[in-house]
Amino acid sequence: MEVANLTKRESEIAELFAWGASKKDVANRLFISERTVENHARNIYAKVGCQKINELCAWWFCTKFHISFDLSPLKRKVIVGMFLTLLAPQVFALDHHDYCRRIRVENRTNRVVRARRSRNESDLDFINF
Repeated sequence: MEVANLTKRESEIAELFAWGASKKDVANRLFISERTVENHARNIYAKVGCQKINELCAWWFCTKFHISFDLSPLKRKVIVGMFLTLLAPQVFALDHHDYCRRIRVENRTNRVVRARRSRNESDLDFINF
C-alpha cells in the first residue's frame, strides 16, 4: 500500500468506512447519494492501492495512528487484538440494537396479522348465523 493524497471528502469517507459504516450509512451521514459514495470509494481504492474494504480500514488505521506497514507478525497480531478490544463493544451493541428492532417489527407484524384474522373470523361468524 502506498501513501495517498486524498481529498477532504475522500478522507471523510475513508474514515467512516474504517469505523465500519456501510455505503448507505456514509451517504446518509454526508447527505450525498450512494452512487457518489461508490465513486469516491473507487477513487480512494485507486489512490491507496487496495481492493477491499478491509484493506482500506487497515490502511486508514495504520496511517492515522502512524503504524508501520512493515511490522513483524507478532506486532501485527498485538495491534489487531487491541483494535478488536476497542471495537468489539460497539459491534455487539449494534447487533443487539438491530436484533431488538427486528423483534419489535416482528411483534408488530404478528399483532396486525392476528387483528386482521380475528376481524375476518368474526365477520365470517356473523355471516354464518
